[in-house]
Amino acid sequence: MTPEAWLLLLAGVVVLLLAWTAWTLTRLRRLEGRVARAWTVLDTRLRQRAALAADLAAEHSAVLGEDRTARLKTAAYEARELPAGDRELAENTLGRELRALPADLTGLPPALLGGLAEAEDRIALARRFYNDAVRDTHLLRERRLPRLLRLHGDRPLPRFFDVEDGLDAVTSGTSAAR
Repeated sequence: MTPEAWLLLLAGVVVLLLAWTAWTLTRLRRLEGRVARAWTVLDTRLRQRAALAADLAAEHSAVLGEDRTARLKTAAYEARELPAGDRELAENTLGRELRALPADLTGLPPALLGGLAEAEDRIALARRFYNDAVRDTHLLRERRLPRLLRLHGDRPLPRFFDVEDGLDAVTSGTSAAR
């Protein structure tokens, strides 16, 4: 091959590498936006559940009992305000308190119980979408060339959000026992 052919081949490889890099950077930016949107939805759903739990504890303390009301108020406050800083732990605590409510409690409005059940299902779905976006971001950023070229290397990897939320029941198509 002549030197001009080698230069043309090298230029072609460089153009392909630049095109691939631009495509990958665009995909990484889109994934970052997807993660941010999914987190916003998940955070909104978690805050809605905490607000419903706080309403339940505040308005129906006689039905719940003093001890359970205090635990539910504390768990709802920690899930909303995060004084300790560990969101997953606070959400797990609130979820366990809500799942520990007996099914045969009388005097609780069905709309509130239905709202809590719907919130649990929506949280499970929102968490799944968020974790899927995080997984896709991790997979793309951990490939050899993006790591080698340090594409988005200065940005932190998003963290998975793992809580006990009955996701297995949602994905299998059966409703979770509460």
